[in-house]
Amino acid sequence: MAEAETLHDDKLNEECGIFGVHGAEAGDAAALVALGLHALQHRGQEAAGIVSYDAETGEFYNDRRIGLVRDTFTKQSAIDRLPGALAIGHNRYSTAGAKGITALRDIQPIFAEFAPGGCAIAHNGNITNAGQLRGDLVKRGSIFQSSSDTECIVHLMARSIQNKLPDRITDALRAVEGAFSIIAMTRSKMIGLRDPSGVRPLVLGRFGGAYILSSETCALDIIGAEYVRDIEPGEMVVIGAEGIESSRPFAPKPSRFCVFEYVYFSRPDSMIEGRSVYETRRRIGEELARENPIEADVVCPVPDSGTPAAIGYAQESGIPFAFGVIRNQYTGRTFIEPTDHIRNLGVKLKLNVNKAVVAGKRVVLVDDSLVRGTTSIKIMQMVRDAGAREVHFRIASPPTAWPCYYGVDTPNREKLLASRMTTEEMRDHLGLDSLAFTSLDGLYRACGETGRDAARPQYCDACFSGQYPLVPQDAIDSGELSMDAAE
Repeated sequence: MAEAETLHDDKLNEECGIFGVHGAEAGDAAALVALGLHALQHRGQEAAGIVSYDAETGEFYNDRRIGLVRDTFTKQSAIDRLPGALAIGHNRYSTAGAKGITALRDIQPIFAEFAPGGCAIAHNGNITNAGQLRGDLVKRGSIFQSSSDTECIVHLMARSIQNKLPDRITDALRAVEGAFSIIAMTRSKMIGLRDPSGVRPLVLGRFGGAYILSSETCALDIIGAEYVRDIEPGEMVVIGAEGIESSRPFAPKPSRFCVFEYVYFSRPDSMIEGRSVYETRRRIGEELARENPIEADVVCPVPDSGTPAAIGYAQESGIPFAFGVIRNQYTGRTFIEPTDHIRNLGVKLKLNVNKAVVAGKRVVLVDDSLVRGTTSIKIMQMVRDAGAREVHFRIASPPTAWPCYYGVDTPNREKLLASRMTTEEMRDHLGLDSLAFTSLDGLYRACGETGRDAARPQYCDACFSGQYPLVPQDAIDSGELSMDAAE
């Protein structure tokens, strides 16, 4: 029997989270990485891995586990087996390889021994020509151990004639297309690198005498580290005992940071390029209220990701804010559903309507995005069943009509509601009194721009516009996407 629809299933699912520590006190690096990965758990909940290096023994140590960080990387179960002052880690959400099914061999970081020594790699993003690369490498004798696109980088490094591992990494990445933020480690160095378009985030921090690399600043906060700066698009930093060496080994390209990081992916307490994610989401709500006003009695977020935008909508519109939909924080993705009756409860396992707030009211529900719409139908019906007089949906992003090929697990285009329906058709399909989205220009204004430059957008917004800044070669080769969609 097919598994019931859950709240998580109707979202664009997170990519991955990466975190690294160089120069920690002996034995502390892996523990700090585990804490950092815990703060980045929202970016991937299927599995996690940590690789450390201990200079005293001259050995690398590797531990990869299926499940949440808090359940698997405890002092007793893992941290004591990962000694050393240098460690990197990775949270996995399967955007490449077997989706929804994690094998131990697919969990990062990936470790390999090269002629210059050992190297571990953790990657957030997606290599859009991985299928082509993999086919070429296999023909030339490479033997793959996983279904991860990251392993292509390892094989390309193995074939490089460069003498130093950082040079082998850049040599390999010159053959790679797509979006990537990477943390790698050798016996003595930690390396951070972003693709030339800067699609995925990566920040640098300082913790006493140690340096930190992380997907987001919220992971610096959990260990009390100081934010130093964002790694720039196309920049590579090599961190060693002598300090930090920065270079730009790739041809420059216009920055195209993923705008959906502001809408949903990043934690609201993170800072991106000096901008508060929470404040940006609140401003999206303000733009949404200005663009799509409605007479109503109460504004309610769809928790938790819709909350900042709902606050902004309420502030701008003057309509009272209230928590009309409550989330059960203790029902995870692995909740046991032993019978058909329990399984068919679906979204009710995670959300419940606060009848005292919505009964007899004209309710505005604010959510971050509308993907397939299956969860939205159920939430709408739950709110109506609780006595709401009217139900209006306001979405804090434009219609999601195109799949992402840059590190986000997106349904096929035909499963995206906005790819086959107009806004009015979606409203009828969902049974709403009204439905409205933030415009692309409104989203850009909330992100500090005056509007969207249609000729050369300041962000990657391909999931809304279909304007892909990087050629998704594998999708084109498979016929999933037309070449006309790529810029």
